[in-house]
Amino acid sequence: MPISVVIPCYRCSQTIERAIHSVKNQTESPAEIILVDDASEDETLAVLKGIAQQDPGFYKIIALRNNGGAASARNAGWAKATQPYIAFLDADDTWHPEKLSIQYGYLKCHPEVALCGHRCTLAGEGGELGTLSKNIPSKMISSRALLFRNAFSTPTVMIKSDIPFRFPDGKRYAEDVYLWQLIAFEGLKIVRMELPLAFLHKAAYGAGGLSANIWRMELAELDNFVTHYRRGRIGLIILLTISLFSVAKYVKRLTVYSMRSLLRVG
Repeated sequence: MPISVVIPCYRCSQTIERAIHSVKNQTESPAEIILVDDASEDETLAVLKGIAQQDPGFYKIIALRNNGGAASARNAGWAKATQPYIAFLDADDTWHPEKLSIQYGYLKCHPEVALCGHRCTLAGEGGELGTLSKNIPSKMISSRALLFRNAFSTPTVMIKSDIPFRFPDGKRYAEDVYLWQLIAFEGLKIVRMELPLAFLHKAAYGAGGLSANIWRMELAELDNFVTHYRRGRIGLIILLTISLFSVAKYVKRLTVYSMRSLLRVG
């Protein structure tokens, strides 16, 4: 299929083979896998090179000199992609075997759509992926909806490679939803398929054991809103409304994290 798979890699020597296996196990294969080592200090790059030796024409390895975060790594992979569509996967997540065939099939039938995402679920190690429904329910996602909620995680996204927008280089939190918002604000069509085609192997919040991460995510989300306001994409009333809503979500997340911490201690 005319798809480049881009995987940012940072200290992922223990999980990258699982992620790549889920790509190799697709019912229809992509044209290439681009593995971007984000200046890992461990043996990640050596593992990537070992994987690439199995099929040098299928894998591309990019070794960044400085750690810039997932956004910069994805942009570096994007710049080397040769196919009209890009599918993003994170090094610690996996895909359903039919993910690429279903998602590309949808985009092929709907060329007006610039970005397509879908649902994801939390999977245990070695968990069964299950059988998918033949129906593909989907809905358009507006720029306003993306201000209130990130409609999809990055490992669920397939995007046209020739769009003139990229992830904000160096931004380490909420960098993905910023790009989705920017694409929507520019009038390009975004669609979400209600199928669980990607599997996360860690919880979205609190998995790293640091409430500070939740705070950094909150600050990054608020920064996105301010950037959109300064560039004339939203007005002051919308800025204040979504900022208050975001802070309320942060308080809820922090409460959930604190309760989980107390339960673990208890």
